[in-house]
Amino acid sequence: MTIPVPVPSADPVPLRSPVLATLTARGFINQATDLAGLDAAFEQGIVPAYVGFDATADSLHVGHLLPIMTLRRLQQAGHKPIVLIGGGTTRIGDPSFRTDARPMLDEAQIAANIAGIRKVFDRFLTFGDGPTDAVMVNNADWLAQVPWIDMLRDVGRHFSVNRMLTFDSVKTRLERQENLSFLEFNYMILQAYDFLELSRRMGCRLQMGGADQWGNIINGIDLVRRVEGREVFGLTAPLLTTASGAKMGKTAAGAVWLNADRLSPYAYWQFWRNTEDADVARFLRLFTDLPLEEIEALTQAGGAALNAAKARLAHEATALAHGEDAAQQAADTAREAFGAGAAAEGLPEIVLTGAERADGAPLVELLVRAGLAGSRSEARRAIAGRGVRHDGAVVEDVEARLAAPMLPARLSLGRKRHVVVR
Repeated sequence: MTIPVPVPSADPVPLRSPVLATLTARGFINQATDLAGLDAAFEQGIVPAYVGFDATADSLHVGHLLPIMTLRRLQQAGHKPIVLIGGGTTRIGDPSFRTDARPMLDEAQIAANIAGIRKVFDRFLTFGDGPTDAVMVNNADWLAQVPWIDMLRDVGRHFSVNRMLTFDSVKTRLERQENLSFLEFNYMILQAYDFLELSRRMGCRLQMGGADQWGNIINGIDLVRRVEGREVFGLTAPLLTTASGAKMGKTAAGAVWLNADRLSPYAYWQFWRNTEDADVARFLRLFTDLPLEEIEALTQAGGAALNAAKARLAHEATALAHGEDAAQQAADTAREAFGAGAAAEGLPEIVLTGAERADGAPLVELLVRAGLAGSRSEARRAIAGRGVRHDGAVVEDVEARLAAPMLPARLSLGRKRHVVVR
């Protein structure tokens, strides 16, 4: 039997299911293997759908937020989210669009990372035993149990190396003559096997992920069809960059973590408050539960009126990740730091020139200008020693810069020395 290779839906199709209409209107959909078929499946009943998250750190970050919010939208529409934690696949590492292999983590570190990651999802999803309650599973539960010979015989025979070499995630590495180990090459097989196991165990019919996961998702769909003869689907969300082209979730202080022990709720709030004007409406649609009509009303005026929309975005996004009380406290702290409170505390201020706001001013120079460091070398040592904070988050990059999207900002050296940069 010839199994057709899934291809992305091209022409727009009329959508009948509320969940796909919502995902489309809010900007969540990049590609789908069969949008009309998936739409029909959503109309017929509850669709279990999963997203996988490898445990490469003890917290997820804003770059993971789009697939998390996609699961949230599905649950709000009456479908079942499956959170797959890659306790098994983390031992290999996803090579997709990387220039080198991920660091190898030991069992203890992976377990610690999984414990940290679990904390994120309770804020966004409702877990339980009901038909639409979210569940969390670990692919180590099955990957660690499959003998290698059985994996080669029962699963590996369904994969064409010729075809695997055509996927962009692999082809790019090879074209650049960058090493791709046999270990990494097997990652896409294991991810495909995850879909097969979830299809068997939980009736999962949909895998979702970022646009960089398209090849891996197609492999899983193909494997389920070959082994089970079952129709399943794939859906990817766009890889987000800001209007200025920066990678979503990066600041002068590094990654924007979702766990409060990695990044304070205040710093998280400030990240969203510093959203570029051109991104405010889009981020409100993607990262808050506000109705589309309210988002339109908040953002249609533009200009200075967008400040209120940015504050609303910061509040709603922070409330989702950290709770309503934390969001309100962050807003109060920001008013104290950047409003009358800053002047009352006698904090020094630095006002950047237009060129500095556009190109970014080096933090090293700002620390010297503010008198927080006596020289550039002293400022560099302070950053390298993790003694400098940007909006409460430790700065990890000595080459970090502050530009318009991150202003106003509060730089701190130690606990008692601060400067406000506008």
